[in-house]
Amino acid sequence: MTARERAAHFIYSLVLRLLQPIYALRLHWRGRIEPLYRERIAERFGFYAEPASSGWLWLHAVSLGETRAAAALVDALRERLPGMRLLLTHGTATGRAAGAELLREGDRQTWLPFDTPASTARFLAQFRPVAGVLMETEVWPNLLRQARARGVPMVLANARLSEKSQRRGETLSALMRPAAESFSLVLAQSEADAQRLRESGAADVVVCGNLKFDLTPDAGLLELGRAWRARLGRDVLLGAITREGEEAMLLAQWQRVASPRPLLVIVPRHPQRFDEVAALIVSHGFTLARRSSWSDTLPPEAAGADVWLGDSMREMPLYYGLSRVALLGGSFAPLGGQNLIEAASCGCPVVMGPHTFNFAQAAELSLAAGAAARVETMADGVSMACGWLQEPGPLAERARHAIAFAAQHRGAAQRMAERIVALVARR
Repeated sequence: MTARERAAHFIYSLVLRLLQPIYALRLHWRGRIEPLYRERIAERFGFYAEPASSGWLWLHAVSLGETRAAAALVDALRERLPGMRLLLTHGTATGRAAGAELLREGDRQTWLPFDTPASTARFLAQFRPVAGVLMETEVWPNLLRQARARGVPMVLANARLSEKSQRRGETLSALMRPAAESFSLVLAQSEADAQRLRESGAADVVVCGNLKFDLTPDAGLLELGRAWRARLGRDVLLGAITREGEEAMLLAQWQRVASPRPLLVIVPRHPQRFDEVAALIVSHGFTLARRSSWSDTLPPEAAGADVWLGDSMREMPLYYGLSRVALLGGSFAPLGGQNLIEAASCGCPVVMGPHTFNFAQAAELSLAAGAAARVETMADGVSMACGWLQEPGPLAERARHAIAFAAQHRGAAQRMAERIVALVARR
C-alpha cells in the first residue's frame, strides 16, 4: 500500500468505528417494519454465540435479488462439491429470508459484519472459510483486507460495474483500488463490465455471463397469474419493481388514460414503502386492492379495482404471468433500472425508461431480441404500453421473443462454479 492508500484506509476505518452506534440504531429503526433486522444484531459486529468452526465455503448475497441469483450458483457448486458446507451471509432482511431456502443440513446463515477491522476480523476468525464469494458489487475494503491477510481467496461473482460506479470509484481510488486488487478472481457479467473492473484494479477477470438468466420462474405462480388474467377478462399493465418517485409519475399518467382503462398493477421494490404507495394510489382517486388481503382465490372486489398494489414478497412470476406488458421500475428515475431478465423468462415484454446502467448489457440484448423497447419518459412509456395492449398479435410475438432471449443466455452458473471449484482446489 502507498502512503495515500494507508491514509485513506485509516480514515475510512475510523469513520466506520464512529458510526457503529448509529448503525445499530438504524437496524432497530428498520426493525419496526421488518422485524428480522432486530434479530442477532451482535452478528453485525462479529460476535457469535456458537463456538468457532472452519471449512466453510462462504457466499455473500446482500439482498433479495442477489440471493435469488445466487441460488443457481449454489446448486452448481453443490454438484461439484457434494460435501460443501455453505456459509451464507446477507445485509438485508429480504435477502436473509430468501436465503433460508438455500440451506441444507450442516449449512449456516448469518449477517455480514459491519466493515470495521475488528468486526471483519472476528467474522473470519469465527468461520475460517476456505474461500469467499461476494455477489455482484459487494466490495468491502476492510473485509477484503482481512481476508487477504488470512490467505482466504476471494471471488467477486456475477460482477458488474457501471460507468457511473466506475467514476465514483475513481474518486475513491486510494480506498477502492487496493480492495479490487484483493480479489483472487472476478467473474464478470459482460466484457464491458470486465474491462471496467480491470481498470479499477482487479487482476484475474473472466467473463461468465449473468446468473439471472439461469433462474427458473416458479411455474405455480406463473400459472396462477395467467389464470387470474383469464378470469379478469381485462388487459393488465404492470409497474414492475418501482422505485421512489416513479409511482407518482405513473399514476399521474394513468389518470390521462381513457376509460375503460386496463388494470394497473404496481409492485414497489421495497416492502417498507407498501403503505406509502397504497396511500399514493388512493390520493390519485383510484380504487385500490392490496394483494396481501387475499390468498389464491381472486375476490370480486379485487377484480373490479382500478389499481392493485403488489404488496407481497417473492411473487414476481405471478405478477408477470398476470400482465401482458410491464414498465420497468428504476429506469424512469435515474436509478439504473431493475432486473428485466425475470420478466423475459416469464414471457412478459418490457417497456423501459432511459436509465438502465445497472443492467446495461441485458437491456441492450433485450432490445436487440425484440423483447423490450426503450422510451425517454413515463408518459411515452404508458402510451407505448397501452398501444401494445391494443395489438394482441405483435404483443404475442414480443412475448415469444422474450422467452427465447432469456433461454439463449443461460449457463453462467456452470461456468462460474467451474472457476470457483478450481480456485478452492488450489488451496
